[in-house]
Amino acid sequence: MHLYVPILVLAAIAAAFAVGSVIMSAAVGPRRANRAKADAYECGIEPTPQALSGRFPVKYYITAMLFIVFDIEIVFLYPWAVHFDAMGWFGLAEMVFFIATVFIAYAYVWRRGGLDWD
Repeated sequence: MHLYVPILVLAAIAAAFAVGSVIMSAAVGPRRANRAKADAYECGIEPTPQALSGRFPVKYYITAMLFIVFDIEIVFLYPWAVHFDAMGWFGLAEMVFFIATVFIAYAYVWRRGGLDWD
């Protein structure tokens, strides 16, 4: 059980920081409400009746999700880079397979026009 104590301490510190931040922002933060703060914020586009009646373009959300997916995939390179020598040829083959998979997904998204802003 003593091996889990540092993890529990770190979790307690993180939870205390999160709860403390919320409490402090409510206690210390300004309370000036106005119409601009009450409006919905959609990627910097002003909410007009014309924009509210039609469909909102989802390309912003798709681009953000693609960034998150590729960013999380690239995070898996760090442990491999740290223990590169210890894994040997098996680690190299697995990482080549992983990078090929990421590259195929990237090429698919690029081919489908998921990275175009037009």
